[in-house]
Amino acid sequence: MDQRMTLTVEEAARLLGVSRALAYELVRDGEIPSLRLRRRIVIPRRVIDALLRGESPEST
Repeated sequence: MDQRMTLTVEEAARLLGVSRALAYELVRDGEIPSLRLRRRIVIPRRVIDALLRGESPEST
């Protein structure tokens, strides 16, 4: 199975078990590192993996 390297904010919210609004707030505040690709905001999968392992996303 092909695993994408990035997730949408909505997908990341589901994986983290938080609301869409909270996920956007965390992205806006820089607590979840993200990339802006024109009008899209994406989150590297490695960031979510690190958060789920209890690690700081900045260390990835």
